[in-house]
Amino acid sequence: MSEEILINVSPMETRVALIENGLLQEIFIERHNNRGHVGDVFIGKVVRVMPGMEAAFVDVGLDRAAFLHASDISTLDEDGFEVPRDTVKTIQAHVHEGQSIVVQVAKDAIGTKGARLTTQLSLPARNLVYLPRSNHLGISQRLQNDEERERLLALLAECLQQHQWSQQGGFIIRTAAEGATAEEFIEDIRFLKRLWSKLEKRIEGSTGITSIYREIPLYMRTIRDLIRPEIGKIRIDDSESCQQIEQFLDDYVPELTSSVEYYQDDSPVFDLYGVEDEINKALRRQVKLKSGGDLIIDQTEAMTTIDVNTGAYLGSRNHAETVLKTNLEAATAIARQLRLRNLGGIIILDFIDMLDDEHKCQVQRELARALGKDNAKTVISEISPLGLIEMTRRRTRESLGQILNNPCEVCAGSGYQKSAETVCYEIFREIMDVAPNHENEMLLVVASQLVVDRLLDEESGTVAMLEELVGKTVKYEVEPMYTQEQFDVVP
Repeated sequence: MSEEILINVSPMETRVALIENGLLQEIFIERHNNRGHVGDVFIGKVVRVMPGMEAAFVDVGLDRAAFLHASDISTLDEDGFEVPRDTVKTIQAHVHEGQSIVVQVAKDAIGTKGARLTTQLSLPARNLVYLPRSNHLGISQRLQNDEERERLLALLAECLQQHQWSQQGGFIIRTAAEGATAEEFIEDIRFLKRLWSKLEKRIEGSTGITSIYREIPLYMRTIRDLIRPEIGKIRIDDSESCQQIEQFLDDYVPELTSSVEYYQDDSPVFDLYGVEDEINKALRRQVKLKSGGDLIIDQTEAMTTIDVNTGAYLGSRNHAETVLKTNLEAATAIARQLRLRNLGGIIILDFIDMLDDEHKCQVQRELARALGKDNAKTVISEISPLGLIEMTRRRTRESLGQILNNPCEVCAGSGYQKSAETVCYEIFREIMDVAPNHENEMLLVVASQLVVDRLLDEESGTVAMLEELVGKTVKYEVEPMYTQEQFDVVP
């Protein structure tokens, strides 16, 4: 599989595109005036405790108070290490209003919800994630080779023992550590220990609400988290950022340093592989499938629904084979769209109904296989009797649509507005309400061009009857600034 990373750095924003086999799979955007906060560590102040929600709101200096649930609060011993919970404690047993608390952002603010916090701190490096307040040693579930898992866990334990680093924090081995050596583990451990030592000093010397640790910029996070042997090329259009990436790879993955290329062509780096066009397509509701079918994707506050349609695809064999082929293609396309649009939370997939149980299993397996490439954690259910698959996808930042779009001021984000006919009937009702209360012989209707045109054309007969009914003449005036739903009826 051919994979590339394209990085576009500008004074306004940084954008990173992950390409697989010439097709955009994921896009990451970080605007410099509105950077995300996932991974940042703060000293915050508890401003409100909510016993009914088993949660507290914490002021960490962001636009909105952040949310801290009782399940995300660690119980620490006298040495400052997490201890296992014997019983579930109430939120009041953990925090109180006015209390200062060290927290880390687990999820960015999304929509009207503030950021989600945790006191279970973690600091990532290339191969390891450091848990400074835990003694747990773990490994990524995405590493599925049992022999390699055992080797890496044994290697980590050996490195910690040799350097007397045990009982001073826990570690989780990342997916990127596959094939790692002892030297690479030791380098990560030393870096993470030094980093935590600096943060401890900042925590001890800080008072009030303050930022303790800021995650590295997007282009560096991308290299740290996404770089792997399958990445054949990293193209970046900013020389300074390119030098930083080369230095990082030279320190941690020297064999991949040669894959970095400073992109200097006249055409933008995102013109490669049509990335800009793919981003625009990802903002649309409909996704066309090669077979002629399509997906209809609707994102709401509660969940995202994806409907699969055969569309223009008629198939060349029987109906069951046509449905199976469309559903298999849709399963692959859905997995890509979830990554590309960064859709999270509850997701309902409405596949075309299948009667054959083997066909259902094939679609289920294809979806699971396609989702296996996703870095975000996903959980999928079996196909229900209604042909639905319920699934969840971990969400830590806003979706692509939420980053790039604003709710429509006309339809308030619903995607619909009242028809001209409906607005005309509302005007008629308003005329009947207003007319008896005024002695004027004439009423003026101010509305949009489309509504006025309909009043003078299709609804002219109704208008004549209405004028006779209320005994007044109705005149019309077009207001260019009015939306289709806006109007006024004045004497």
